This record gives sequence, C-alpha cells and structure tokens, in this order.
Amino acid sequence: MRSSVLSLPSARDEYSATPPLDRAIASALPTRLRPADLLRLTDEAAEDVLSGRYDHLLPADGIWPTEERWAARLSHDDEVDVWLISWTPGKFTDLHDHAGSLGALTVLSGALSEYRWNGTELRRRTLAAGDQASFPIGWVHDVVRAPAAAESVGPLDPTLSVHAYSPPLSAMSYYEVTGHGTLRRTKTVLTDQPEGDL
Repeated sequence: MRSSVLSLPSARDEYSATPPLDRAIASALPTRLRPADLLRLTDEAAEDVLSGRYDHLLPADGIWPTEERWAARLSHDDEVDVWLISWTPGKFTDLHDHAGSLGALTVLSGALSEYRWNGTELRRRTLAAGDQASFPIGWVHDVVRAPAAAESVGPLDPTLSVHAYSPPLSAMSYYEVTGHGTLRRTKTVLTDQPEGDL
C-alpha cells in the first residue's frame, strides 16, 4: 500500500499562505493615531498656550468665565480636534464616553478630578498641572475642577486643560450608575463640543 503525501504550496505557487507585504493592514481602531500620539499633541498644544501662541483665542481682557465652562478649538482636521478648556467650580461634565473617539488631556493649571467607571464602581483620581491622561474607546468618566483647585486660585487663575480627540468628536453617550452597581446609558447626543455641552 502506498502512502499519500500532502504537498503544501510553495512560495512560488500562485496561492501563497503569506499575504503580500505591499497590502495595507487595517487598524482595529477608527484612527491611525494612538493614545501616545494624542498625549504628545496635548503636551505640545499646552506649551503653545503657555507661550502665548493662542492668546488671540482667549477671553477678552483676561477675564475667565466663572459660572460656566469655556472652550476654544485650537486646531482641527479630519483626523484630530484639539481644544483648550477652562473649568469652573462645581460644574461636572456628567458621566459620559466619547463614542468612537480616543482622547487625551494635559492639565495646564489648577487641577481636575476625574471619576472613572472601572466596571464595578467609580474611581477618583486627581490630575494636577503637568499631569496627562488618555482615554481609550469605551472609557466612561466624569470630570470636574478639583475642589482644592477651586479654593487655591481665583477667576484670573483658571483651571485649564488641553484635550485632543481622534477622530474628532461626533457623539457622546451619557450614563448613570444603577442601584445594582451597573451602568445604564441614559442618552446619546451628536456633538462636536468637548467634554459635554458648554
């Protein structure tokens, strides 16, 4: 009895098991930018704000809003949006995600408190001037000016942060924590504004 041997195609055969190297491989993310890229962008934009490059976008006479958050778009293209945000005491963003966008921030002055859903509870962290954070898709959080920052600075010393989103924001979903310790989505809104309605 003869044994049969299965022959495998060689590299020169028409059908190769190895995909051609000149073919682009699609990313699983909706953007080519990675969290590290967004952190670099927010850091660079923060430096530009501090050096005066964006003074023309700041509130007139250097008087920062004290009742509501304020924001100015620093740059925008099809791939990324970069924003400067001024935070006022007691104004939460409400628990939200950034839909299909990755995000990152750099704190310029003051401090922010972030309440992040970790799958079972809200965890708090404080981000002070110079701190950075990135947000993958699915990151659910609430952000507010840290109470210590509200006490230590006045209206002429705002809490400021630079945020980058890629792709640019198009929607945000809002959530509440149920009595059973789970998240429930309450609404989804179309928006191009950073960190909720301003």
